[in-house]
Amino acid sequence: MSAQEIIDSGKLELYVCVSLSSEEITEVEEALITYPQLRSEVETIEASLINLAEAVAPTLPAMIWTYILNSIRKVRSLKDTERSSTNWAAITGWAAAIVCIAGIFWMLQQNTALQDDIQLTTTENEQLREQLTTVEGELTEANDILTVLRSKDYNTIILPGNQAVAPAAFAKVYYNKAEKIAYIDASGLPTPPSGKVYQVWSLILDPLTPTSVGLLSAVTESEKGVYKFENIPDPEAFGITLEPEGGSETPTLSQLYTLGTVAP
Repeated sequence: MSAQEIIDSGKLELYVCVSLSSEEITEVEEALITYPQLRSEVETIEASLINLAEAVAPTLPAMIWTYILNSIRKVRSLKDTERSSTNWAAITGWAAAIVCIAGIFWMLQQNTALQDDIQLTTTENEQLREQLTTVEGELTEANDILTVLRSKDYNTIILPGNQAVAPAAFAKVYYNKAEKIAYIDASGLPTPPSGKVYQVWSLILDPLTPTSVGLLSAVTESEKGVYKFENIPDPEAFGITLEPEGGSETPTLSQLYTLGTVAP
């Protein structure tokens, strides 16, 4: 057979994979001596096997595959000089080792991917538990406020907007006179500008005597848009003003947003 016929026959691929009969192996090895160009063809096939092995088990270093194939080549070199003592068991063993090592590293890769998936699922479950805890807490607070609003112990006081400052603004006060507690629903107030804060005042009207109840801030917020205040003196009215951040000792009447009187 000519060199091209041997290449076209596919025997070189079978030779590299040690899948030929002993007679066919002898035939190919004699052709390698007769046609030196076939040697480069064999090396190309071996290089392709290395690339294929790396694709199956990418974590296996290429140097290991090179070492294995170099070892196989050494066995074949012995065949060239000592045909009668060829160790076919060694060649077959190396081929089996390639398959075995590729399988081991493929399983290691799959195990690593599985561990990553488990870790991701665990993290997602933990985040869902935290979100559920937060929602349950918010629901409990909302139910508590709803109980307050429905209670006969709380009087509802409407604080209309100051027509000269914010005519569309309004607020609601739920006031428990016996316990001196007030919940203020400030959802009807516009968002304060940067550097400003709303301050709540308990007022005696004659003579006008304001007492600060506190600021509408995260500290006093009981539920979104609803603020809780305690130890409120007996008021005749409630007012809300816009003050510099941190609050003021006395109300800025030019920034009085809402005002409402307490029914006797």
